[in-house]
Amino acid sequence: MVRTAIVLSAAAALFFSSCSAQNALPLHPNIKKTDNGYIFVHEGDTFTEEYSEFANLQQFETSPEGNEEGIAFDFEMPDLNGTLYYGFIPYPDTKHPLPVYFKKPVEIEKGKAQIEMADLSGKYDMIDWQEKGFGTIGYRVVNDEGTILYDGKVTFSGTGPFKIANTLLEGPYITDVKPYSFSIFYKTSKGFKSNAKVNGQLYEFEEPRTSHELTIDGLEPNTTYNYSIRLDDRQEYTFSVRTAPEDGSREAFTFAYASDSRHGRGGGERKIYGANAYIMKKMAALAHQERVGFLQFSGDLINGYLTSPGEMNLQYANWRRAVEPFWHHFLIRPTMGNHESLMRVFRNEDGDRFGVDRFPYATESGEAVFAQNFSNPINGPANEDGSDHDPDKSETNFPGYSETVFHYSYANVGVVVLNSDYWYAPGLKNFPASGGNLHAYIMDNQLAWLKKTLRKYEQNDNIDHVFITQHTPAFPNGGHVKDDMWYHGNNEHRPVIAGKPVDKGIIERRDEYLDLLVNESSKVRAILTGDEHNYCRTTINDETPRYPENWKLKKTELSREIMQINNGAAGAPYYAKEETPWQNFTEGFTTQNALVLFDVEGDKIEVRVVNPDTLEEFDSFTLQ
Repeated sequence: MVRTAIVLSAAAALFFSSCSAQNALPLHPNIKKTDNGYIFVHEGDTFTEEYSEFANLQQFETSPEGNEEGIAFDFEMPDLNGTLYYGFIPYPDTKHPLPVYFKKPVEIEKGKAQIEMADLSGKYDMIDWQEKGFGTIGYRVVNDEGTILYDGKVTFSGTGPFKIANTLLEGPYITDVKPYSFSIFYKTSKGFKSNAKVNGQLYEFEEPRTSHELTIDGLEPNTTYNYSIRLDDRQEYTFSVRTAPEDGSREAFTFAYASDSRHGRGGGERKIYGANAYIMKKMAALAHQERVGFLQFSGDLINGYLTSPGEMNLQYANWRRAVEPFWHHFLIRPTMGNHESLMRVFRNEDGDRFGVDRFPYATESGEAVFAQNFSNPINGPANEDGSDHDPDKSETNFPGYSETVFHYSYANVGVVVLNSDYWYAPGLKNFPASGGNLHAYIMDNQLAWLKKTLRKYEQNDNIDHVFITQHTPAFPNGGHVKDDMWYHGNNEHRPVIAGKPVDKGIIERRDEYLDLLVNESSKVRAILTGDEHNYCRTTINDETPRYPENWKLKKTELSREIMQINNGAAGAPYYAKEETPWQNFTEGFTTQNALVLFDVEGDKIEVRVVNPDTLEEFDSFTLQ
């Protein structure tokens, strides 16, 4: 398929650079806004902006229409040829509703396809739609190269002609679970008043809408509840969820951890555009079977590195659909990694190119679009405005941290989520003039917030254990020794703000980070990381080699021991082990797919690591 691409010519760039309307951005003084867009000018070289969009979510969600014979699809993609697979979703036949695909798919020609309902009649009418005049079909769009582009749903009414009814497009997803409440999110094709039924009581909320986020409270701790959402007289969907134990409870429970599920190799569901849905389904199924309280998933959900918010939304939707049948029942916490990068990309005539976090930051940054797609706590720092390196303290210049940096608790465990790819500029390492933040660098305001948050947990008698999670390892072992918090021991790497490098390099910042986790907290047990597509655990103590040769700056002493547990083995293409100064402090390295399970009981933590594809347990140890 052909991407839509818009690239300004060099001649146009020269014209724009002479326009009187050009204005430099406060954080990127070399990027200038002209009457006709953005350019980057540095040392006489001009880079023009390029934009591409393969497809967007709206094209797929709004495509079905009813007609006399069945359901017609127009994906508004004239160059799309392939196959449409489809089949009934047998609500309420299963706890985890999925389509059962019909034996005879239909062709997609020039972006259009037609389902003939007569084919699904008689012995193939497993949901009694001919009698009820109603049903839901799941459909899968596959292009002529065999790539699965989208999994969707459509609810229909009638027996001919057919109409499209209000459809539960996504969800419900459990977005928060507490001792006395839980929250859900779901999305419908048509607006109506949000509702939920718990214990037989119907709750209705707000004005009609298509995106619904509800919190049900007044519940009991550690109790399983059935809940339902009702779209109309014929559509009521029922699931179950267990509330969290009391704050400070020392009862036994399990939580899970993984990251890095961007699409992989091998064909089929290993590449549902943007996501490795094959492994993610197995991850979620195993987590549900283990009755986890929550699954923390720390970044690189999707392939990302895109310039189109609509295309990013499509990839996020594909990730959510992969785990949706299980997300109905327990909390999944997705957070950001570098592949969640949404960019403005610039290129010169020689083909050199780089990207920066997409602006306007409030609506189109990687952070903003991530927050639009997921529901996380809002208790983190606001942004990096007001820091010592802020070039203009009278204005809001930086992207927000909302829903990408936060903390939450469950029973006696606290989890602190960091965004180590905030305001990320992928070209910064090799092209510092582009400006932006460095991969793996925790910026000033976020670090200050981390310090305050750890202090609160230190003083909270209900919390015995704290886990820190961010996408990038402090001690990379395979695939990212060239960057993460190490950069082959080169401390020169650092963010560039308003054309100026910040005061402290990556290894200095890593040490400040470790000082907080190890020396200023007695409760941090482990750092949960990803980025490297493997599983590995690293012991971090004062004996762990962690400096390059001839290091002349201050060395931070570590007063106790914690562990880094890297699990970037959720389906992304693997990375092998590399040589590092701390390699003798690592154990368990494998490229098997992995789900890490933490069995917590009071002051004890046992860890099991299981391959969700084979169900092999290949590592276990006592963390606390």
